[in-house]
Amino acid sequence: MKDILLNIEAIIFASTEGISQKDLREVLQDALAIEITKTELAEFIGRIKEKYASDDQALLLANINDQLQFLTKPAYHDAINQLQIHKEKKKLSQAALETLAIIAYRQPITKLEVEQIRGVNCDYSIQRLLEKGLIQIAGKADSIGKPILYATSGQFMNHFGLSSVKDLPQLKDIVAEENSIGEIVE
Repeated sequence: MKDILLNIEAIIFASTEGISQKDLREVLQDALAIEITKTELAEFIGRIKEKYASDDQALLLANINDQLQFLTKPAYHDAINQLQIHKEKKKLSQAALETLAIIAYRQPITKLEVEQIRGVNCDYSIQRLLEKGLIQIAGKADSIGKPILYATSGQFMNHFGLSSVKDLPQLKDIVAEENSIGEIVE
């Protein structure tokens, strides 16, 4: 019986989007090669809910939209929020920053065009930027093979405090005369 409870917990935990009781029952029966009734499953779920309802647990078992899933208790939301802020603060690599700048100024742009500008493969940088939500897929190009087009996201705009792409600094705002090479000839 304890084995069944632990397997149920493991299945629910591994289901990132949650799992219905019907699917849970099927997976459990296949995994353990046992028959389990809906009533028995409901009893097991009740025991697990009871276990996680105690004050010495940080999680709770919730049923949201007929999907069972583990959630952190409201008392720990501040700590989880800080974790999210900490994750978001992690700096982007130089390669990711260069890729992001190219996408921001040339959007919508394909991966191949970004790679031609940078001169190196950009698979990892683009994947990281997508994961962080700083860029998004903006459709497909009309060229051969219909490559994916990338553009900055709303999160990019919020992160950098921009209301539109037109608010990006222009080259003339960045380049100062003391940064030029050579002497000015009159």
